[in-house]
Amino acid sequence: MFGVLELLKRVAQTLRNDRLDRVLLALVVIILAGMLGMAYFDSLPLADSLWWTIVTITTVGYGDISPASVGGRVVGVLLMLFGIGFLGLLTATLASIFVEERRQEEKGVNPVRVTQHLVLCGWSYKAREIVEEIRADGANQSRPVVLIAELPSKPLDDDQVYFVNGPVTQDTLRKANAGQAQAAIVLSDESIEAHTRDAKTILGTLTIKSTYPELYTSVELVDRKNVEHCRMAKADEIIVLGEISTNLLVRASLDHGVTQIITELVSSRFGSEIYKIVPPQACVGRPFLEVLTTLKTDRNIIVVAVESVYQGRFLANPPNSYIIDERDRLIVVGKDRQA
Repeated sequence: MFGVLELLKRVAQTLRNDRLDRVLLALVVIILAGMLGMAYFDSLPLADSLWWTIVTITTVGYGDISPASVGGRVVGVLLMLFGIGFLGLLTATLASIFVEERRQEEKGVNPVRVTQHLVLCGWSYKAREIVEEIRADGANQSRPVVLIAELPSKPLDDDQVYFVNGPVTQDTLRKANAGQAQAAIVLSDESIEAHTRDAKTILGTLTIKSTYPELYTSVELVDRKNVEHCRMAKADEIIVLGEISTNLLVRASLDHGVTQIITELVSSRFGSEIYKIVPPQACVGRPFLEVLTTLKTDRNIIVVAVESVYQGRFLANPPNSYIIDERDRLIVVGKDRQA
């Protein structure tokens, strides 16, 4: 609703800027003059005269009403000469306004009005894969994604991907409606030198967290040495690229094929996936072992970890006697998030 009102305000502003408000006023005067003229010369009711005037100006020409007197025909000729011209000018201008609106959206100039969306900062091949991964998640197929990047136009043909042009600043975050977003992802800029990428990433993170402290922000870093700086910028989660690939390579050499399972769990595109859920009410206050058995039996999902509210951290494979609190979160493996 807010977006419609905003668009109407822009249309009204454009009409004033281009002096088309005068054209609209002239069109109203022509319609009134045609209606009164037809009513006077052909003795028609005002409602029928108005109907005939609008039908004539819009060139529909139903023919159910036509002027019989000379005066009525003169009025009809004047309507055809002036009314159609003014109406054509007005409709063409309105069409150009909507075309320009679409062009501004593609260039990332206009503010975005979506909520509960993901803010993706930076563009690379990974950004495209991130969007595809989000779309593959059953519960997030239609979740809006707002891309903030320094690009000439929107890089993806996706109706649920919105584009804001520019670096990560307070202005672009405001345009992306980041205050109403669910989370933000800050990608490393691969277009600049490797030793300066993390500096730009950390600066973007600092801008986000200083403007919207409550916005959960995941950050991609290149060098582990910069993790502490990123933590000082208040990043919620930090992913070090080189470290992950190194760990996977070591794991592949020690436990052959185990990385295939890891890849499956972190991808929504095939097989089972790992995600976080609220404990079902029937599981609250029960030991972990009972919850593990119950969820596997009833829902065919496996609990592999608990986000403990008391300890303030994740517990992988917690003790069998660990009591599940209603504020805890369960990390589970299942076929899809809908489970």
